[in-house]
Amino acid sequence: MKFFGSLLLCFLLISTNVFSQKDKSSFQVVPLGVKGGIDEKNLSAYLLAPSNTNDFISLDAGTINAGIEKAIEKKTFKVSVSEVLKKYIKGYLISHAHLDHVSGLIINSPADSSKTVYATNKCMEMMENHYFNDQTWANFGDAGLGFPLKKYHFQTLNLNEETPLTNTTMTVKAFPLSHVNPFESTAFLIKSENNYALYLGDTGPDEVEKSNNLRDLWTAIAPLVKAKQLKGIFIEVSFPNEQPDKFLFGHLTPNYLMKELHVLEDLAGKGSLENFKIIITHLKPPAKNIAKIKDQLKTQNDLGLKIIYPEQGKKFEL
Repeated sequence: MKFFGSLLLCFLLISTNVFSQKDKSSFQVVPLGVKGGIDEKNLSAYLLAPSNTNDFISLDAGTINAGIEKAIEKKTFKVSVSEVLKKYIKGYLISHAHLDHVSGLIINSPADSSKTVYATNKCMEMMENHYFNDQTWANFGDAGLGFPLKKYHFQTLNLNEETPLTNTTMTVKAFPLSHVNPFESTAFLIKSENNYALYLGDTGPDEVEKSNNLRDLWTAIAPLVKAKQLKGIFIEVSFPNEQPDKFLFGHLTPNYLMKELHVLEDLAGKGSLENFKIIITHLKPPAKNIAKIKDQLKTQNDLGLKIIYPEQGKKFEL
């Protein structure tokens, strides 16, 4: 009897360990801004760090200060705005140079600490020539026009090449996206140990953009989905299905998102997206459109996706 009791205890301990490992999160996310459109206090910016660390990289930087304030208000951070800005945020990954994705970085640069800004070549050229150019704004970088103040290191990312993210244990690989073809946007595949998260900047569907960029991205990440190493995908849905193709301006609807994710499932294997986390970004006001988008995604979710609508300042895990 004693033997069977010991055996049962061992089984319970092993089972508990297996389930705790299975449920263990790999990343923590603090949204500083979650919308597209006109709300300048709540524009695209997501802090991502390995779990149990404060080594955050900012995925885009539309809203920074107001988002940190909201996170402090929600008790996500228990330090000052300055502490989060200067010490917690280790760098910025900028998907493209539209103002709703970079305005927080620009405005907060005088109060920021030295760190790296990462972007692909065309995006970095726009940042240097049109923003940090000593005319529109002081050049806080270490390259470009005017007098470089060298607070930020401007690091150009080569596509499909893994790059270490300075002062973190993470790496990033950039992939091209089409956002009102031929304007470029970027997807970032972030790696921490053997776990991954994928963030897409603004993107239109391949069908409308006459592009293969999304299919190429899905092909690249399908093995990670199949191996359950990819913990979630941040992807935009800006308009409800009623928006005509000619007025999408390089964005997705629920219908086009599901079409694209069906392509991913075909590549990764049937059922591979069951309970997979899809984080919906860049919802554009008005509120009635956002409500419509959510209803349409709920109705069209035939893949069993776990759809997450991030809330400004509220932490969640991947």
